[in-house]
Amino acid sequence: RTPAARPRSGGTVMTTICDLPEDVLVELLSLLPARDLVRTCRLVCAQWRYVVDLTTLWKRKCQREGFYIQNLDRSVSDWKIFYMLCKLKRNLIKNPCAEENFRHWKLDNNEGDKWKIEDLPGTHGREMPNPKVHKYFVTSYGPCFKSQLITLKKEGYWNQLMDEKRPEIVVKDWYAARFDCGCRYELTVRLLSEDYIVLEEFRPEPVVIEQWSDASWREISHTFQNYPAGVRHIWFQHGGQDTQFWAGWYGIRVTNTSITVGPRTL
Repeated sequence: RTPAARPRSGGTVMTTICDLPEDVLVELLSLLPARDLVRTCRLVCAQWRYVVDLTTLWKRKCQREGFYIQNLDRSVSDWKIFYMLCKLKRNLIKNPCAEENFRHWKLDNNEGDKWKIEDLPGTHGREMPNPKVHKYFVTSYGPCFKSQLITLKKEGYWNQLMDEKRPEIVVKDWYAARFDCGCRYELTVRLLSEDYIVLEEFRPEPVVIEQWSDASWREISHTFQNYPAGVRHIWFQHGGQDTQFWAGWYGIRVTNTSITVGPRTL
């Protein structure tokens, strides 16, 4: 608590921060990091706890950091959670574009001439729509699959948040074939419990691309919403192979994978 005010000479009383109008206190506290607000400022006094819990404070933080959009007013039920989810939001897949070789990826199947990394656009290939992507992973004539396991608590998403708020989990992946060879692409994403029990799964039909295709890059996307409580891990696996069994690296190409956890959108 701020030290008690002491009378100055002449009988005037020194003003403390607690004497500030509520809107000024909101403005000042909104400059502080969320962690400090929740873990420290809420404990200072009843007035500060009240202000830290105000919707207006968290909405102001969203405005400051570019998360606030006018038409969100009716769809956001908890601005504090909305702010924290926006702040946490990032790609949870590590090394999505092959810039670190195969680091962070588990090679579940590595057959034929095995996984390889190539530079875009590659032989008989095309550039990605995203100019920041420069490399891709490519499969061979035997099954090639690789995966990552994401533990949500390690990434800052606490259990109560996942169980009560059920933030959106958005999965995106990009794949392409060579012009001169047919291939097959497969994707599996699972939401897992603490004990790795599958609570929900996205596993679309395999995509088969015929020889002499346009070799263009295609995006596949899926959003998990209203999934069961208890999600603690996300398991992502993708891969495939060529369909003509040619030695070398004529199979499906993948890159620019992403998994993000964020506030629900309407």
